[in-house]
Amino acid sequence: MAEIVAGGAVDVDASMAQWRARADAALTAALPALDTAPRRLHAAMRHAVLLGGKRMRPMLVYATGALFDAAPARLDAAAVAVELIHAYSLVHDDLPSMDDDALRRGQPTVHIAFDEATAVLAGDALQSLAFDAVALAPVEPAVALQLVRTLAEAAGAAGMCGGQALDLAATGAAKSLSISELEQLHALKTGALIRAAVRMGALIGHADDTALAHLDRYAAALGLAFQVRDDILDVEGDSATLGKTAGKDAAQAKATFPALLGMTHARERLDELSRTLADALAPFGAAAAPLAALGDYAVRRAH
Repeated sequence: MAEIVAGGAVDVDASMAQWRARADAALTAALPALDTAPRRLHAAMRHAVLLGGKRMRPMLVYATGALFDAAPARLDAAAVAVELIHAYSLVHDDLPSMDDDALRRGQPTVHIAFDEATAVLAGDALQSLAFDAVALAPVEPAVALQLVRTLAEAAGAAGMCGGQALDLAATGAAKSLSISELEQLHALKTGALIRAAVRMGALIGHADDTALAHLDRYAAALGLAFQVRDDILDVEGDSATLGKTAGKDAAQAKATFPALLGMTHARERLDELSRTLADALAPFGAAAAPLAALGDYAVRRAH
């Protein structure tokens, strides 16, 4: 296949460092100040967002936008928005009514550090702030509308929230799901927001339909690979390394890839997804090196 015309080769390590720093600065600026009321709510919001995190979703926005030479300043709002949605989802996911977890990123979860009501409100406020950020992105009005719709679809019942509902319904009955049902669950719960991050960067860069199709295939494989690896780490990892409670999936009889496939076949599925990632990016050539690096991280990460 002929290479799709995109930007040239890049220094991956330097780009990653710059994008990470840029995302952290933009998130810090977007969040309400601690010295403004309601201070407890604002403190909870900042606790949810600023105490670590992989920043994979903002990095995907920057890496995909860079593939089409989009200026970082045009990508900041989308990078902030997708991470705020991710942070809100984690705040709510950790609540006693859902996964009931006390540890996130090596820190007390928001409902532990504050209280349940504040955690609910902090999640709600982060979601609202995300849409405010993306609506003000310095892009053409038609592109801004596409960004808002992309984020809304990924975050709602057809995406992340729908996947969470399926996950809750399957908890305690791990063996009741088929592999295809489990993959669909995670395509919504984890994959939808990852696909949105990639698509938003591409939309800001004015990618054509052919490029979008390749990138959507990459993003779908990435989201699933991230989850398969997450399931494996929950079995093999420890809480100190993971920054969250290890072994909870088995304790709650959650549907996971190791539970349904066994560890050997879960690893084989991860290898298949790794090959899909490489194949999807092949048409972009060396310019896709940052996206390839993020894919490799998802497959091989230790936490």
